[in-house]
Amino acid sequence: MHLCSHSFLSILHSQFLEMGDFVVFAIFFMQIFYITGAKVPAVIVFGDSSVDAGNNNQIDTVLRSNFRPYGRDFFGGKATGRFSNGRVPPDFISEAFGLRPFVPAFLDPAYNISDFATGVCFASAGTGYDNATSAVLSVIPLWREVEYYKEYQTKLRSYLGDEKANTVISEAVYLISMGTNDFLENYYTLPDRKSQYNVTQYQDYLVSIAELFVKELYALGARKVSLGGLPPMGCLPLERTTSFFAGNQDTCKDEYNKVALVFNEKMSYLVKQLNVELSGSNIVFSNPYAIFQHIVRKPSFFGFETAAVACCATGFFEMGYMCNQFNPFTCTDANKFVFWDSFHPTEKTNKIISQHLFKTVISKLSS
Repeated sequence: MHLCSHSFLSILHSQFLEMGDFVVFAIFFMQIFYITGAKVPAVIVFGDSSVDAGNNNQIDTVLRSNFRPYGRDFFGGKATGRFSNGRVPPDFISEAFGLRPFVPAFLDPAYNISDFATGVCFASAGTGYDNATSAVLSVIPLWREVEYYKEYQTKLRSYLGDEKANTVISEAVYLISMGTNDFLENYYTLPDRKSQYNVTQYQDYLVSIAELFVKELYALGARKVSLGGLPPMGCLPLERTTSFFAGNQDTCKDEYNKVALVFNEKMSYLVKQLNVELSGSNIVFSNPYAIFQHIVRKPSFFGFETAAVACCATGFFEMGYMCNQFNPFTCTDANKFVFWDSFHPTEKTNKIISQHLFKTVISKLSS
């Protein structure tokens, strides 16, 4: 669109003005053709802080990361609200599909439907499948993410027209990543759910919500879905620190990792069921556990120096506002660390995991 800027036109002869207008129109036409003609025209994201691109910036919650040093390695060094020093998995997956190298947040006022036509993020840090999880830190519950998606569909149809919008909706890849907060922020921290369910029952409860969620997306037109699994959540620096102070040395919490493994098995089975039940669907299970565990156990193999502590602040327990630009302990090179803060991976880790999942699983959604 910069072809029509004053500085550019000032060096052109007036006889080329009409040609310049034609070029701008042609670029716009090609953009719309690309949006509706590509195998994967858009990446649409639901979930928690593992994939949030900055929606929490626009709501009243303490769980934010729109300040330095967050985002210091993002494009332009901008703290967008992503819980990392740079990009998060959907950004890399979007790029791998030949789309933009980042997926914007739906609530970010800097973007509009022309930006969202090729990718949009509805995720909210701190949320989960369980509505009670999102209430802990007053973040966006899953049902509200779906309502935002419905608003998006309305705007997309107005922008592209029904036929082209429906093509985007049905051919887009839907990334779903959440569940960690349901256990670490809710079940193992607060008494209510633990008094209602044992851990197996709570896993089943979350899986049942995931099932209803995918079916709702399907009813709204989604066909290509990546349902994400849990990482080895007992190996997050925060949990290793807790384990250390409990007298268990610097070790991962095996109990939490076992819960993640069983949950992932249940989710994998759910995906098989949904593919049979939902005609025309292509649903894959994107399980980060094995590759993440490999990185944590052998960080040097991937070019890291440590997985036990994070880059930001002391690296033992800080995240969010405790990880700020005034903390003198923050590392200078995040690429040496598996984790950025005590709960979230660095951009480098996100890239390794995203590339692995794209190559082994998510790329299958492009067919």
